[in-house]
Amino acid sequence: MNPKAKSGNLFKLPVRENLSGEKFENLLVRPGLRVERIISTGQASPLGFWYDQQISELVVLLSGAAELQFADENEPHRMMPGDWVQIDPYRRHRVNWTDPSQPSIWLAIHY
Repeated sequence: MNPKAKSGNLFKLPVRENLSGEKFENLLVRPGLRVERIISTGQASPLGFWYDQQISELVVLLSGAAELQFADENEPHRMMPGDWVQIDPYRRHRVNWTDPSQPSIWLAIHY
């Protein structure tokens, strides 16, 4: 017996009242791999906070707009739909800004 295929739509948003904060949804989890959808609605990393994760990550911005900052770079990465960034392990980074006027939908692949 085959289980039903898991499927969905990356652009379908949760009910409006559930968009008060950033939303994380795991799409696929396997040993050494996690694929997630993130919906940001104007959120940013807390002041002074840097992600410093031990695994690699590829992020793709599917809709909206955002700005990523890396601790080892002076200029931030302004991201528009279709832009992607590869983040190596232990490369400190933060989200400076996400568009407050529309949802920013990310596809993040952690490996």
